[in-house]
Amino acid sequence: METASGHRQEQIQQVNLERLTPTYIVTKRCFDFVMSLFGLILLSGIFLIIALAIKVGDPHGKVFYSQIRLGKDGRNFQMWKFRSMVAGADKMVDKLLKKNDVEGAMFKIKDDPRITRVGQVIRKYSLDELPQLYNVLRGDMSLVGPRPPLPREVVKYTAYDRQRLSVIPGVTGLWQISGRNDLGFSEMVALDINYINNACFSQDIKILFKTLLVVIHPTGAY
Repeated sequence: METASGHRQEQIQQVNLERLTPTYIVTKRCFDFVMSLFGLILLSGIFLIIALAIKVGDPHGKVFYSQIRLGKDGRNFQMWKFRSMVAGADKMVDKLLKKNDVEGAMFKIKDDPRITRVGQVIRKYSLDELPQLYNVLRGDMSLVGPRPPLPREVVKYTAYDRQRLSVIPGVTGLWQISGRNDLGFSEMVALDINYINNACFSQDIKILFKTLLVVIHPTGAY
């Protein structure tokens, strides 16, 4: 059932897919494939350093962490990240729900007790998300697009919110460069719909460039 706020949002703005032309889609996919492959090769040394740091900091867990996310049209895919939390962190979610710092269908805690020391560093500079380049190479994700949601989040979506699933999710996006976790869920959805309604390759390039600046001078990351 949709919320009253969801109805108001639907009256304000509907997603427009007319800008997602075949030319744009093919160009975006080719760019994603080439850049993700290049990135995986170029950053292989950094991958090794991060992996070693994770194992030294917490030898009981795995280096990589995978999680089911929903992509375009709500399709399931396995998203990869560097592990930034203690082993078994997912099992602790129910006990921490009351501490959620983000409104709406998201779960984030500013001072999450599950995050390791190494995890604090790699999350601050978004290094934990580098393995998602593999998801981009596979086509599960794009370099730029909406944040890929968890299944438990989508269950709470209104019809308005579900519009953000109209495109392939991204490693970064307008949400990433506009305040990240300092933004509320409704603000994130509005940014995603704005991104879709103004989809063009030049916009993607601008977002990627601004993402580099945000990574260098991180704000709102936790």
